[in-house]
Amino acid sequence: MTADRLLVPVANPETADRLLETAVDVAQDRGLELLVVHVIDVPSQTSLEQARASMDREPGESVVSQTVERARAAGVEATGLVRYGHDVAGSLVDLASGADVEAMLLGWHGRPRRRDIVLGSYIDTVLREAACDVLVERVDRDRGPIESVFVPVAGGPHTEYAAEIAGSIARERDASVELATVVAVGADEETVEEAQALLAQTSPALGAVDSVATTVLRSNEVSVGIVDHTAEHGLTILGAGGSGLLHRIVADDVAESVARQADSDVLLCRQRDRPAKTLLYRLQDGLRGIGR
Repeated sequence: MTADRLLVPVANPETADRLLETAVDVAQDRGLELLVVHVIDVPSQTSLEQARASMDREPGESVVSQTVERARAAGVEATGLVRYGHDVAGSLVDLASGADVEAMLLGWHGRPRRRDIVLGSYIDTVLREAACDVLVERVDRDRGPIESVFVPVAGGPHTEYAAEIAGSIARERDASVELATVVAVGADEETVEEAQALLAQTSPALGAVDSVATTVLRSNEVSVGIVDHTAEHGLTILGAGGSGLLHRIVADDVAESVARQADSDVLLCRQRDRPAKTLLYRLQDGLRGIGR
């Protein structure tokens, strides 16, 4: 039986190395193979047959082969693919619909938002259309050690998936995890208790992690409260919003604001609808924890 795959599009060695670290952590913990892909963007006036005959494959082949070699050296099964396409996002969405792809990991450079474009034109398309889970990692800053992982919790549809990924990375890095949610500065006791209940409800999605803390943060602006707390951690992992509409990919812009302003590395998560497999991962995580 073929293992499910984590699809990792790569374009240059520096970005590929950064994504590979995360990809290896997730793949090792979740039992995934890596499918490393480079899509050669073909002008619309050029047929794909002409492109295959005339366009240089070497830069893409080189970064794919190097990434595959490093993945295998880290103990992860990996294969590589160079593909020609008139639309990079469309090519990735097509790949995600087959080839046993469980999830896709994209790199994001944190560029300023443009009109009707949230994270980037092709990233927005993949988030909206891919028939697999999608992880988006910010790659435009130096990466520090990941000794602790921060998971902001808001109860959105992708929050538990963010916690699952946090658990995977924490186990591979021997890192601690902090789950936190934000309430207003003057919130009453009932509101705080509801926030604590939300954290308790989310915590099992982490699976077996040695050190887990839950915190209720106080701030009158959710994104500010979260961003201020990111400096205490090496990696922040949070769920994207729940709507399929482009301008609501990130609910209330909180995830986008955190992704742009965080003082830690950031991983944004969007899960496709697969409740049965989510339960399976929790059971697998628990079994892995018994042997650690």
